[in-house]
Amino acid sequence: MANPSPLDNPENAAFAWARYRRLMRLMMGITLGTVIIAMAIIYNQTEDVSPHFFIATALGIGFSMLLMSALMGLVFLSSGTGHDASVDNDLDSLDLSKKPTDRRTMGWKDGAER
Repeated sequence: MANPSPLDNPENAAFAWARYRRLMRLMMGITLGTVIIAMAIIYNQTEDVSPHFFIATALGIGFSMLLMSALMGLVFLSSGTGHDASVDNDLDSLDLSKKPTDRRTMGWKDGAER
């Protein structure tokens, strides 16, 4: 049975999610700065480029950075609150006496292939 998670406590959860939102605000600022710098560099080094190129580049950089920071933030949230430690990793409780099913021959009669 799984141990209770520290995130079940409303005070711990509120603190953890506030820290996550603070991290995401910081990363939004860093992302905007990076996009602005990248657009300035591209603008200075290219000639006659469609505005769609700039839009696609800005969106690609922005969404990639925000997605990576959101996922890493969730990892930090899970690890920093002790939520990971509440998972039961006891392999002794598994029933290893049963033979695993061969999924390659499932559904075939007598293991014969068509």
